[in-house]
Amino acid sequence: MGRKPRTSPFQKHGVLVLNKPSGPTSTDCLNSIKREFKQFKIGHAGTLDPLAEGVLLVMLGQATKLGPYLTGHDKVYSGSLIIGESTDTYDIQGTVTSTGDISEITEKMVENEILAWNDLTSQEVPAYSAAKHKGRPLYELARNGEETPVKIKSIEIFDAEPLEVTLPKARFRVGCSAGTYIRSLVHSLGSRLECGAVMESLRREESRPYRLSEAHELDEVLADPDGFEGRIIPLADALPHWHKFTPSEPVIANIKNGFRIPVEEVCSAEADIIEGERAMFLDTDGNALALMETKSIDGKLLWVILRGLWG
Repeated sequence: MGRKPRTSPFQKHGVLVLNKPSGPTSTDCLNSIKREFKQFKIGHAGTLDPLAEGVLLVMLGQATKLGPYLTGHDKVYSGSLIIGESTDTYDIQGTVTSTGDISEITEKMVENEILAWNDLTSQEVPAYSAAKHKGRPLYELARNGEETPVKIKSIEIFDAEPLEVTLPKARFRVGCSAGTYIRSLVHSLGSRLECGAVMESLRREESRPYRLSEAHELDEVLADPDGFEGRIIPLADALPHWHKFTPSEPVIANIKNGFRIPVEEVCSAEADIIEGERAMFLDTDGNALALMETKSIDGKLLWVILRGLWG
């Protein structure tokens, strides 16, 4: 028989918006919280590289079921780059692979290249990344000196802008679709300028719908055990961009039995619910019950369970 999952009477359920510091990995941060607060059921939505800092969504307990609905949203980053060299990791922590002459590069040229990110629709995945090839992460292949396949992924960039350019450095802000590698944007800028460029720093300002202003410092969280629960966004409020409904007790019973629910049994006509709408359903005590989505089945609009959250 397999081992039963480890449980804790101290387990919390909700989302902690963390301001990850530069240095530790995302997993390091989770392990610190796991050990300090006995949170054995824990995960995060959207990995940050060790160099990067900023918004990291930590999911606790039942909130780990929200992962697919928190990871896929747009992100906003600010950061800095240095032109004139390239590294194997595309950032300053890597091994320098080449250097370039920047004597003819102007600040305006760098500004224009940052603005050009807005036109990109795809990018090359860095060799030093967690993306997998035949079940193995690319960084493992790269570290072992094995050939890493070129992987191209679709991306969406919006509102890329230069903030300050003082050669050889530049600061920028960029909004992007989930999974975009900012290191690759910087590397591509260096390639177009034919001098190389590396990412110097990176901060995630938004992992929508959450912002850096809502985030808690890791050291403050760890130093304040009594305040831990108060920093957690309850499961019922963890998807603020979704509809929220509290159905009647009979409907709640039907949901727990796996039944599809006619929209009119939950929502008034004024709610104007259409196919593809998603909602957090609550029980009559205000606790998270289920994630639901509307689907048209045999001409009838029904609420269908995406993920049960009761129990």
